This record gives sequence, structure tokens and C-alpha cells, in this order.
Amino acid sequence: MAIYALYSFARQVDDAVDLRMACGGALAGDPLAPHRARLDACFAGHVADPVMHVLSEVIRRYGLPHEELEGLIDGVALDLRVTRYATWEELRRYCELVAATVGRMCVRIFGYDDPIALEQAVELGVAMQLANALRDVREDFQRGRVYLPQEDLARFGLSDDDLVSEGPPDGWDALLHFEASRAREAFAAGLHVQEHIPRRAAACVLTMAGLYQAILDRLEREPELPLRRRLSLDSRQKLAVMGRAWARVI
Repeated sequence: MAIYALYSFARQVDDAVDLRMACGGALAGDPLAPHRARLDACFAGHVADPVMHVLSEVIRRYGLPHEELEGLIDGVALDLRVTRYATWEELRRYCELVAATVGRMCVRIFGYDDPIALEQAVELGVAMQLANALRDVREDFQRGRVYLPQEDLARFGLSDDDLVSEGPPDGWDALLHFEASRAREAFAAGLHVQEHIPRRAAACVLTMAGLYQAILDRLEREPELPLRRRLSLDSRQKLAVMGRAWARVI
């Protein structure tokens, strides 16, 4: 239930931004202000809705820090005002906010035997978010956003418009492999978290990470694919990843 409560809050925050974006900014005010207020009230011991009632107990029981939940909101808020990231450092910070903060909180809920697990959760969150960005290149561009560093596009002689070209432009394959390598380095560091959390939780983490690694494998085999459509794994592939994950922890 703890993970579900965390997910429900994250989903509500994300939905608030999605609604604003779908309305083209027509709605007045900060769509995340109510969620910041709910969070502050929750930490003050005042809860007014079912999700925050459960989340307040999760916060108390597992010691979830205010700054990590606030960081999640800060990361989602960036989608309201930032459409491009100039450097990898800027993009990594976004990844840390929207994904790694959730990873750290999940590790707190799972339980861990060494604080290094929290650092490894950050690397794992960054890795999965970067893989997600590579998978969704075309879809994100059509929504007015580019989640690949502008400095990397320039390094390989590419522009934003090349992300929706009819065929893979010169430099795209090299860029994709460059970013995939960066993601794999983060996976290599982050997956050590499985050594410090309970076995069942480790299987879940390995499954989720394995799905994104399988996506990276496919993208590296077919670099032009994300320029055409969003890649998804079929049920057979997902089951295979799950089976390998459980086999590693049994």
C-alpha cells in the first residue's frame, strides 16, 4: 500500500501538468500549487483527502523527507516552463527530480542495509529516465519538447527538426549510441541497489530496470526506430524480463 500511495500522489501531480499542457496554458494559476499545499498540510498533520491520509502514514512510518516529495513536484513543474535542456548537467538534474526522487523514496519503503542504496537509486532513476527520453523522441518533439541535451545534438551535427525527419539524419545513430552508453553507465552503477534491499523488492527493481534495458537493446539495434514511433515491448518480452529478474534473486 505504501508504494501505491506514493504512486497515486505522483500520478495526481503529473496529471495536473498534463491537463495544463492539454489546455495549451489556458487555465489560470499554478496547477501545482494545490499539491504543494496538500503536501505541506500532510507534514503538518492535517490531511483532507484519502490519498494524503494514506501518504501521511507512509511518510511517518518510513521517514520520507519533505524535500524528496517536494523535489518530485519541482521536477514535474519544469515541464510547464522548460522545453529544452542545454547541457547534460541540466537534463540530469531534471531526471533526478522526476525519477530519482521517487527511486529514493521507494528504497526507503523497501528498507535497505546501507545508505549507499539511496545514491544507487538516484543513478537507476537517471538511467531509466534517459532511456525513456530516447524511446519517446518523436512523441516528445510533437508535444514541443526535446529531452536530449542541445550540446549533444550540436556535437553530432543535429538540430531539433532532425528528430522528426523522414529518414535517420547523419549523426543520429552516433548520438543515440552516445546517449545509450550514458544510460548504461548509470544502470551499471544503479543496479547495485539490489544488493542492499530485500529480495522481493530487488526482483521488482530488476524487472523495471530490465524493461528499460530491453528498450535500449532494441533502440541500439534499430537506431531509426524512435524517429518513426514509440517503441513498446510485447507481453512475451515483458515476461522474459520478469523471469530473468526473479531468477537472479532466487
